[in-house]
Order: sequence, then C-alpha cells, then structure tokens
Amino acid sequence: MPAGPLKRTPLYELHRELGARMVEFGGWEMPVQYSSIIEEHLAVRRAVGLFDVSHMGEIEIRGPEALALVEYVTTNQASRLNAGQAQYSAMLYEHGGFVDDLLVHKVADDHYFLCVNASNQEKDYRHILRYNRFRAEVEFASDRYVQLALQGPRAEQTLRRLTATDLTAIRYYHFTDGEVCGVPARIARTGYTGEDGFELYLAPEHGVRVFRELLRAGEEFGIRPCGLGARNTLRLEAKMALYGHEIDASIRPPEADLNWIVKMDKGEFVGRAALERLAAAGVRRRLVGFEMLDRAIARDGYPVYVEGRAVGWVTSGGPAPFLNKNIGLCYLPVEFAEIGRTIQIGVRGRLAEAQTVRTPFYKRAKSNP
Repeated sequence: MPAGPLKRTPLYELHRELGARMVEFGGWEMPVQYSSIIEEHLAVRRAVGLFDVSHMGEIEIRGPEALALVEYVTTNQASRLNAGQAQYSAMLYEHGGFVDDLLVHKVADDHYFLCVNASNQEKDYRHILRYNRFRAEVEFASDRYVQLALQGPRAEQTLRRLTATDLTAIRYYHFTDGEVCGVPARIARTGYTGEDGFELYLAPEHGVRVFRELLRAGEEFGIRPCGLGARNTLRLEAKMALYGHEIDASIRPPEADLNWIVKMDKGEFVGRAALERLAAAGVRRRLVGFEMLDRAIARDGYPVYVEGRAVGWVTSGGPAPFLNKNIGLCYLPVEFAEIGRTIQIGVRGRLAEAQTVRTPFYKRAKSNP
C-alpha cells in the first residue's frame, strides 16, 4: 500500500452512488467493478462501456523545440505525426528499460500532449525535465483533466448524441478539440480495450455531468459503467501491455514485442545506445501469449516451466470472458518462444499444461475503424 492517503478522481462520489466496489490501484482509489467484470467486459465487446480513467496522467510540452524534446525522450517518431494525430510510444532509461509507455498527441507544431500511466506520472515528468535541454516548456497538467473512456462498437452512436463534432472524420489514433455536452473536450479515437471508442479529456468540474449524460445516451445500447477489472481483461485479450507486468525498468522493447514503436533511424534518443548493444548481442527472452489446456487459471507471477525446468514467468493471466478461454502472457527464453510449444504453469503447487499461441488473442472486425 502506498504511503499517505489514496488519491480520488473527481467522479469518486458518483462511483459510490453507482454501487462500484473500490480498490487501491497505483495510489488511487478506483472502481474495480460495478456489476460483474464479465458483464462489463462483454458490454464493451458487444455494445458500449464507459470508464473513468482520470487517474491517468497528462503532460504538455510546448515551445519552438517541443518536437525535439519529444523525439529525444520517446522511442517512436513523433516527427511523422500531423496535427490531430496520436501515436503509441515509450520512454526509456539509458540502459534501455521502460520508464513508461504512453500516447503522444500532436496538437500543433509547437505543442504535444502526452497521456501517461497513473502510477508513473510524477516520475515521467521528472524524467522529461531531466533531459530538457531544448527550448521547450514542460507542464505537469494532470490536475487540469478528467479522462473518460467510451469503448465498444456502439461508442460512436452513443457519443454522437452529445456532440456536434463529426466523429466519423476522426480516424483511429486521431483526435480533435471540440465539445461534448456543451463543454470543451479533446476527443481522441484511442483506447485500451481492443475496441473502437473514444477517450475524452475534459476539465474536472464537468466530469460527473458528462459521465451521467454518456450513460443516458447509451442506455438503449445497454451501456454499462466499467471498472478496472474489465479494463484489465479487455486489454489482455487485445495483448496491450500493462506497466509493472509486461513492461518495467528491467524490460527492453524488443523483449516485450514492442520494437515496432522504436524508430532507430530517427536519430538520437534516450536508451538508443543500449538498444544497439542489445541488437548486437541478441535478445535472450521474449513475451509470448499462451492458452491453458486444462481448467487452471494462470495468474501474474506464476512460474513457467519447459520440460520440468523453470524458465520464465507469467506477466498477466486470467479468464478471457469474450473468448471463453483462460489465457496469459509470459516471458520465455527465445529458444522456447515459438508458437505451438507446450509449456507448464506452476499453479498452486502443481504443473498445469498450456500452449503458446499467436497474439493478440482478440482482434476486432476489420469493418470497425
């Protein structure tokens, strides 16, 4: 448990009113579920769900060399972004391990908006300041925003009732500044569920009203308020990394199957030299997905065995409600990381059979954005 009182989002009292079960997460008191994790998970896959993710952090970088700073502290190539476009990226330490993964939004040539993980936001801010040798200003802006995530195939139909913004014009991983319920909002077609949907950034004083209005607007579609439990099972089905599980300071992007967000040809960035050394030496472990072959459930931290020898560990595991399977992610030595290998998970003193499989476990239909 973190030292000091837990933080609460501006929607805390609303969550209690809606019957949420609250838990500690990254120093915050957050809703883990309202009804059941399975019901909330399936609502997002089949219709629409609404999350309060205001615990996430926001950092703004402005100035004539804002791009230069973003390029130096992140691994992806922000120079490729047009205004109104976002990209998934990472920040690394000098040794190549993850400081955090994040979303980079280009607001303008001299303005970038970063969405970072809740438990890392102060650390991320200090990390960026440490390397700010550029004509750029860095603002820790988390207190200026609530963030609501409206996710699922009916998300656009739901949000359309509350905004004059042309949502069909917002492509995947793009955003625009408009209005929702008559108040200014950054509307981003991004998310952490594997579904179509939107992440909305609003001033904190509007969060409760907009959350209520979204629930009303999506009522005919079966919208559900959703907690961190469903957020976790959804992102696991979609094989989206969670900091502290798939990635942390000891893990480098090629090991985590995230080399696609590292652009070595863009020039110098923090951690580049370490990744060059890793490429020369060769990656020795890799993140892989697996499905359980019996009824056991693999949980985070369980040991992974090959031919009776402990060789890796589970980073995330549990039931996949939409797929009706028990799945997980684990690190294995590269010589054991091929698809179709039988592995064993140490589950409460016994070895349970599993098989490595292709990921993501779930991918939405191509007809969606």
